[in-house]
Amino acid sequence: MKLRNTLAATCALLPTAAASQPISGPYVSLGGGADFLQNQEVKPYEGFGPLRKDYTFHPGTAGQAGIGYGLGNGFRLELNGDYAYAHVRGVKADIPLRGGGHEQQYGGFLDAIYDFDLNLPVMPYLGAGAGAQALELDGINASQYGRATRNVAPETKTAFAYQGIAGLSVPLFLPGLSLTAEYRFIGMIDPQPYVRGPATTVRNGEVLQDRGTFKDIFNHEALIGLRYAFGRPPAPPAQAQTAAAQTAAPAPEPSRTYLVFFDWDRADLTARARQIVAEAAQASTHVQTTQIAVNGYTDLSGTAAYNQRLSVRRAQSVETELVRDGVNRSEISIHGFGESHPLVQTAKGVREPQNRRVEIILK
Repeated sequence: MKLRNTLAATCALLPTAAASQPISGPYVSLGGGADFLQNQEVKPYEGFGPLRKDYTFHPGTAGQAGIGYGLGNGFRLELNGDYAYAHVRGVKADIPLRGGGHEQQYGGFLDAIYDFDLNLPVMPYLGAGAGAQALELDGINASQYGRATRNVAPETKTAFAYQGIAGLSVPLFLPGLSLTAEYRFIGMIDPQPYVRGPATTVRNGEVLQDRGTFKDIFNHEALIGLRYAFGRPPAPPAQAQTAAAQTAAPAPEPSRTYLVFFDWDRADLTARARQIVAEAAQASTHVQTTQIAVNGYTDLSGTAAYNQRLSVRRAQSVETELVRDGVNRSEISIHGFGESHPLVQTAKGVREPQNRRVEIILK
């Protein structure tokens, strides 16, 4: 509970960020950061002999780009491409060796990702994927006293690969745009690049070239990026209210029902919304009223559970404003109906301004 409260307080310092919601529809992502390549063990092969060597690497660079589709219930499918580059730091062996050269990896994955809707301004997510990686070696060598003893031939090998993903996303000022921070673990299974050296071994009269193969290769990547979810952008408040006034279904008693509209994924009142609430509060003193019903609704973007909570928050905002305008709180009853009873029928995931509303009904 303390951790959740701390996260909420930290994210409240981002005034332009809206509350986070699972993605509905297509999106694109782009990120970059650091690559930390684990030590790569060379396993002996044929004439290479029993000597084991582990290549170590400097921190390198990494990048990723992806396209995906959010199902609106927290699950996403993503096609992701990646790239990583690292220089050799040295070689661990039974004798002191120095190392040189660099290594590149690139490929693609099909990922399944789940966003956790915790009703916080940040959205944590976990995912996993499978695909293929190409391993490109250039100038990698081990040397003793400045003389190269083993070299990796310039080759490119492709192997099966998998990855695990853990991240956080934070919505930014532009609807659909989010900042992401990710950790990715990438593993390549038995990529098989050859390690060749100038020495040879004679076995049973046959001359064998020294060579060996890398075992499985593991990368740890820390990435910062941007993600943009496509969808119908919310109309400006003035346009949304004008369209609502023109096309909203007539209420049975228009003089006793008031509609308050909201920006996408928001529960705070605009200046125009406060005027409408004030009109309703004033009207309640001039007509015979026994109860004021305040009913909150959302559009059909996001999950049903999140929309239910958002509709209640919107109704609570209107209730607070009515009390501020002089209405007795005991006369007010609030309800949240989520994405049910839309004014305008739309497909799931559509951000329809007229459905983001609170109805104030004087009974």
